Amino acid sequence: MKNKRFLIASTGISPYLTEPAYTELVFLLAKAIHSRGGQVRMFMPKFGIINERKMQLHEVIRLSGTNIVVDDEDIPLIIKVASIPKERMQVYFIDSSESFHQKMLFTDENGEIRSDLTDFMLFFTKSVVETAKKLNWNADYVINVGWFTAFLPLYLKTYYKDEPLLHDAQLMHILVNDEALPGPLPGDVKRKLDFDEIEEAEYAPYLPPETVNLFKGASHYADILMDGEDDLHPGLKKMYNDFHRFKGKISVSLLQENSRIFDEILEQFQSLS
Repeated sequence: MKNKRFLIASTGISPYLTEPAYTELVFLLAKAIHSRGGQVRMFMPKFGIINERKMQLHEVIRLSGTNIVVDDEDIPLIIKVASIPKERMQVYFIDSSESFHQKMLFTDENGEIRSDLTDFMLFFTKSVVETAKKLNWNADYVINVGWFTAFLPLYLKTYYKDEPLLHDAQLMHILVNDEALPGPLPGDVKRKLDFDEIEEAEYAPYLPPETVNLFKGASHYADILMDGEDDLHPGLKKMYNDFHRFKGKISVSLLQENSRIFDEILEQFQSLS
């Protein structure tokens, strides 16, 4: 574990989001890595419901300013950062000066999916990689948690496949009981992926772009799959069992009982590789 580098991309991280429940898992996982001498960089989207003043977010000028292209539109990236109290760990927030500021997570007060959700997910995916490049963060492991981050494994294996910084990173996808969308992602998802010259055969596991298939697509491209719950949803549990990948079990209760659990998991994976 010592000196290994981890990049964690999650829909949310406690204490900045406390729902869904797995945000606590992400925090405890990062804490376990950090306490064992591992180096970790955490990324999450800056949702409009996050109170920047209360959570003490501030912009990192040297990391901001890149234009991220999503579906032929340039979206300026702003990176904000906050330090988790008492832990000496930082979280990087993916934000934009012009977009994605609605005071919601995924749906509005009427239960309708936010119209910019697909673009927000693609923007987040590219922004994480571009920021890692600016940080010169050549991670040994890239971990993604939550369906909002599901395009990250796809892009790392296709769009960014020739990017030397993350070329040798092991991709770990943690399956969690996430909030299900009431329908497919909005907009022409296929056209947006085609624009980035990703082949239809490569993004086929994500189609139709509904919650379960977002998990399926991320699992398809992951090198390592993790069951991140004490009681994983039956549909996700079946998916976990169906994929022939290195597999492990991690949860809030396991990390609370034994902070070394992740060390042991990595040792098992390294012995198999």
